[in-house]
Amino acid sequence: MKPKILVVIFALAGLGGLAAYAYKTQRLPGVTGFEIGGAKGSEKAGDKAADKGGDKAGDKGPAKSAAGAGGGRPGGPAAVEVSKVAAAALREEAVAAGTLRANEIVTVRSEVAGRVVAVGFTDGARVARGAVLVALDRSVSEAELEQVRAELALARANFERTSELASRNFVSQSAKDQAGANLKVIEARVRLAEARLAKLDIRAPFDGVMGLRNIGPGDFIKDGNDLAVIEDIRTMKVDLRLPERYFGRIKPGQSVAITVDSMPGQTFTAKVKAIDTQVDANGRSLLARGEMANPGGALRTGMFAKARVVLRETPAALMIPEEAVVPIGADSFVYRVQEGKAQRVKVSLGQRLEGRVEVLSGLSEGDPIVTAGQLRLQRDGQEVRILDPNRRPPAGKGEGAGKGDTPKADAPSRGDAAQKGDAAQKGDAAPKGDAAPKGDAAQKGDAAPKGNAPPKADAPTSSRSGS
Repeated sequence: MKPKILVVIFALAGLGGLAAYAYKTQRLPGVTGFEIGGAKGSEKAGDKAADKGGDKAGDKGPAKSAAGAGGGRPGGPAAVEVSKVAAAALREEAVAAGTLRANEIVTVRSEVAGRVVAVGFTDGARVARGAVLVALDRSVSEAELEQVRAELALARANFERTSELASRNFVSQSAKDQAGANLKVIEARVRLAEARLAKLDIRAPFDGVMGLRNIGPGDFIKDGNDLAVIEDIRTMKVDLRLPERYFGRIKPGQSVAITVDSMPGQTFTAKVKAIDTQVDANGRSLLARGEMANPGGALRTGMFAKARVVLRETPAALMIPEEAVVPIGADSFVYRVQEGKAQRVKVSLGQRLEGRVEVLSGLSEGDPIVTAGQLRLQRDGQEVRILDPNRRPPAGKGEGAGKGDTPKADAPSRGDAAQKGDAAQKGDAAPKGDAAPKGDAAQKGDAAPKGNAPPKADAPTSSRSGS
């Protein structure tokens, strides 16, 4: 029993010593594994670690610095980029397609049939209200008017004579009444003849611009025939179709910015005048109508218009970069930096515009927020280290960028040290008391040329894991 107990005790002691050795070796700077090779191997491992830490400071240092800049050391502050909440003027707009219409547009038609004797306009001409556009033959109507006027004179004379005789009781009162009624009938026939004669002259209903005419002198037209189109283009209307979700947000008086393809770069301003009471059941769209001035008559009926309706104007809206928002489920969060710590804050978002998003609640103007490095924040309230995005090294050049910062005298190559054959480099090595024997220095000269400081025959072979 005693030998077995002693074996167990020695085995446990050996395991404990091996664990302590491994822990101590792992704590050395620049060493990621441990070597097994006896006391001398341990000493050489320490020398190699110290030598590598000194020789590769120029090469590995920038890379490690870049790595530290990216994520910080384990357990230390997380490296993040920060931006401040800014206030800016914001306009919430609804984009819609529209069609332009003249303020007044009428197709001129004739109410009576007749032959055209004159056309009082040219194609595209401006006309005034009341101007004669088309004149029809008046000869028959004028003759009818003269006839009823003659009948009117006779009826008036008969009525006057009958009234005088009735006052002397030479005729009955009914004769007087019959003469008066006959006079009124003739007067009505005169007015009818005058109205028919007036309808032979087709006049402009308002000031406007004439379209292309469809008739000419000598044409016979029937009642209801289309003669020409007249438009009042001093003021234009724009009919807009908006999605149903804007019903209730579109109100009369709102400003509308109009652009047309025929005049790129020019913007017209209109005002919403009226909104249709119904929503189109087919397209679920809302029809709104706006009005705007048309200086110079540049706009015409039927033009396609791109419209932007201003729904809301905020003079000092809080804006943050979109990359600062961290969506979690249905909520949105932002990391706010306070006293060197990142605090997660729930925010309510509004309109998005050109890579920025409006914050309705949760933040104040000037608050510093994290815009890059949110994935390094493992917990709420974690310490952070703010990076300057302007000093970020170029991509793929993290190691090469640091080489120029280390002087050659401070980071000589290992091959040069091996060629010299000394235990340490002159001027850059550690103090003499810490210098390794020549045999150990030769062992480190892996890249040395042949014939320079060959390794000793009794040097134990070491294997490094994780290097």
